[in-house]
Amino acid sequence: MTARIIDGKAVAEALRAGLAARIARLNFRPGLRVVRVGDDPASGVYVRNKDRAAAAAGFDSATIQLPAETRESDLLMLIADLNIDPAVDGILVQLPLPPQIRPDMVIAAIDPEKDVDGFHPVNAGRLATQQPGLVPCTPKGVMHLLRAAGTALAGARAVVLGRSQIVGRPMLQLLLAADCTVTVVHSRTRDLPAECRRAEILVAAVGRAELVRGDWIAAGATIIDVGINRDAAGKLVGDVAFAEALPHAGAITPVPGGVGPMTIACLLENTLEAALARRGVAEA
Repeated sequence: MTARIIDGKAVAEALRAGLAARIARLNFRPGLRVVRVGDDPASGVYVRNKDRAAAAAGFDSATIQLPAETRESDLLMLIADLNIDPAVDGILVQLPLPPQIRPDMVIAAIDPEKDVDGFHPVNAGRLATQQPGLVPCTPKGVMHLLRAAGTALAGARAVVLGRSQIVGRPMLQLLLAADCTVTVVHSRTRDLPAECRRAEILVAAVGRAELVRGDWIAAGATIIDVGINRDAAGKLVGDVAFAEALPHAGAITPVPGGVGPMTIACLLENTLEAALARRGVAEA
């Protein structure tokens, strides 16, 4: 048996095409503003990809580039202006930020109704209490991939490897809302391989290159690899040893080309949802 590859590029392309069709029926263009402080190379790649995808789908999107020495107070003033700008539906401040700027302060300053990253404490609370709100893009993308793969969710044993605020914790909430039985494991978990072997769905989001070996994976499990790492040779790899996993898993995402494309697609989906909610507009 060889695992079926879950094509994140294709799923993301279909999602973006659907968003473009929805926007074409509206009498306005949802507004997205991305704020980038400094010149982190990885952030630059993400922002350029986002700009292309947003323009192609019909969004009014722009990136605001600030120098690396920008003061926290100046960034907060910019966010305050974007919060009250009626043309702006979504605000994303690209992480990481320079050391003089506290990410928590910046995230908390964004209007929760425009927080298309889904990181604001209000949106985290809404997710935890199963109220409508903006959901972090990567976990939201994982749910799209699971459904696209035809993975049965209700009652499934799901293991989330990693407990970050960006992926692990919101992933737990989304899987619970889909009626999975969820275990979160991390660096302090006893017998990590055994816990992973129990999973019918394994979401690996720990940021350690090829930590999950083939014998950690139950036969037929669905593996979603969120990790983006470089191995010793400089090759881009995930948190799962892909070649070792193929004979065990039922379905698996590759790295690259799995979860990554979904993050941008779900950012755009969040922006459209925020635009509709802010305006009280029902789609045609």
